[in-house]
Amino acid sequence: MSDTPKTWLTHEAAARLRAELADLEGPRASDVVKKIEAARAEGDLKENGGYHAAKDEQGKIHARIRQLKHMLENAHIGEPPASEEGVVGLGMTVTIDLMGDEMIFFLGSREIAVDGIDVYSEKSPLGAAVHGQLIGETVTYTAPNGKTITVEIKAASY
Repeated sequence: MSDTPKTWLTHEAAARLRAELADLEGPRASDVVKKIEAARAEGDLKENGGYHAAKDEQGKIHARIRQLKHMLENAHIGEPPASEEGVVGLGMTVTIDLMGDEMIFFLGSREIAVDGIDVYSEKSPLGAAVHGQLIGETVTYTAPNGKTITVEIKAASY
């Protein structure tokens, strides 16, 4: 059993990520290899900007491939885990009062983000603070800068 926490993904998000992975491993990888070969044929690699740009692109592609494989291997794919009535859960749009300002965000993976709305993972400080809490509760969390922040959960819905 792995200690890696599962990321929740919708079927649509998982299909989109699989398609991106297939593109990166196939056509995109082939294209960047061709760019590297063409740049090598030009000669001196020290002064060859095209070669270095292609190698950087290749590194980014390989990093994204690793990220996608890890995410898909460690994902819970399907409907969001059921949440009790009035409890903040994954896949919900959450409204909070943050120091007098209303803030609305999606709780879950950015890979399943709702267009035009901020996304906070349940693993982020704010996401972890509100996940599993009741609507109407006030919770505190420590921001990355070390500051303690208090928020009131106003609403949460699918």
